[in-house]
Amino acid sequence: MANKTSTVRSSLTIFVAVLLFIGAVVSTRLLHSSFDISIAGYSPRKKILTPISRHNRTDTTPAISKEPQRKQELLTFCSQTDAIPAVPKQPQKKLEIQLNCTLGNLTRTCPASYYPWKFTDQNQASSSSPPPTCPDYFRWIYDDLWPWRETGITKEMVMRARRAADFRLVIVNGRAYVETYRKAFQSRDTFTLWGILQMLRRYPGKVPDLDLMFDCIDWPVIETEFYQLPKAPAPPPLFRYCGNDTSLDIVFPDWSFWGWPEINIKPWETLSKDLKKGTKKIKWTDREPYAFWKGNPIVAETRMDLLKCNVSEKQDWSARVYAQNWIEEQKQGYKQSDLASQCIHSEKYILACDSVTLLVKPHYYDFYTRGLMPLQHYWPVKDNDKCRSIKHAVDWGNTHEQEAQAIGKAATDFIQEQLKMDYVYDYMFHLLSEYSKLLKYKATVPRKAVELCSEAMACSAEGVTKKFMLESLVEGPSDAIPCSMPPPLGPADLHSILDRKKSSMKQVESWEQRYWKNESNQQRKF
Repeated sequence: MANKTSTVRSSLTIFVAVLLFIGAVVSTRLLHSSFDISIAGYSPRKKILTPISRHNRTDTTPAISKEPQRKQELLTFCSQTDAIPAVPKQPQKKLEIQLNCTLGNLTRTCPASYYPWKFTDQNQASSSSPPPTCPDYFRWIYDDLWPWRETGITKEMVMRARRAADFRLVIVNGRAYVETYRKAFQSRDTFTLWGILQMLRRYPGKVPDLDLMFDCIDWPVIETEFYQLPKAPAPPPLFRYCGNDTSLDIVFPDWSFWGWPEINIKPWETLSKDLKKGTKKIKWTDREPYAFWKGNPIVAETRMDLLKCNVSEKQDWSARVYAQNWIEEQKQGYKQSDLASQCIHSEKYILACDSVTLLVKPHYYDFYTRGLMPLQHYWPVKDNDKCRSIKHAVDWGNTHEQEAQAIGKAATDFIQEQLKMDYVYDYMFHLLSEYSKLLKYKATVPRKAVELCSEAMACSAEGVTKKFMLESLVEGPSDAIPCSMPPPLGPADLHSILDRKKSSMKQVESWEQRYWKNESNQQRKF
């Protein structure tokens, strides 16, 4: 770590873009506040610190509470491999399976033979090389399913999760069936189910039969403490988008990977490429030396607390905080919230922006964030002393440019390489496959369930929803098999990860205490 040098406030100064995990979305049903995040309408010219939040939610839950042009109208199998001349040998063309909207557009039903449920390897790469090993954060799949390692999962356990679930998903012979209990906020359920259907198109016939409950509300509700009581039943398995250290909810990729129409967020595969280009528009040395955040502060007390860190006549905490009115932004066509230009939204968007992410001490995690390390991928910020912590982080970055830039690059590399859609689909595949192994009964189609396929969802969709569905449509089986699962986390591995995180957090706290002590001494001299 370089020695601290004097801060030079010049056009070449400093440092980073910041993400603050602040603010519990206590009321996720408020318009455009469902994700604990915000998009800035500020176009940076110099290095930016961008605070943003995601999953800081209340911890007082009970054990369970709670039109673009179509690609092609007619779709058939397009395996063009039955007339390949012997000489010269032509490369095998990829199997593509297009949407058949002839019936789906009228009846919202699935064609009789809309997709092969038996998958052959004829369209996969012929290479004999083994698949790559999945990223390390896949190892948490075993940890999430650990509560049922001895008992397995019975139908009674699954049905006990119903009162907290938005829908029940059953997969039988590669086909998906859904029983809806209540409509989720915005399009969360729609794009979650759409993503699962795309995974089935990517790996047809490979996803085993299963039966699960899914809750689209942010905060986890299956409390560990309740199921550790004497004679307590086994916990009900419930899937959702985030978890914490005191809950047993099973963490699944969130809906925004396939698009978020309500705030005009593109599917991740498209947006991640846009963000990669966007990071090159502004040189590191030309970015503003401030922490920057723009979002809806009224949804959580911790976000309102962040407003105190804004610049005033009396104090400059090196933060620039702006309140976002999503209703007005929507009326104006999201002109001030283009992520590729702003690089300031939720964690995966911020982390992809090649700037240092400031992360307010997280109380919740997404499926991939357990693979992030403080001081390697982000800079930790105190949740109970945000303003002083942000001020120290900005000044540290301004005087440690190389270290700051390395943190930003590590985060960007993580997001661009280890969170590409190939791995999102593989995570879903492995999680559902491991979950299926625990089922103690044969999954059958519920009486009130309806079959769901890409045609039933996309053919009748309209506007931005249809656009994002077609944009994120998996056009055919993958050329490669899923990545290879790493081994489970052993006790030594788990302790090593937790110790590294704890040590890094203490290191930052020590630097921060010394920083403010020096500041206090300087003030006494004057």
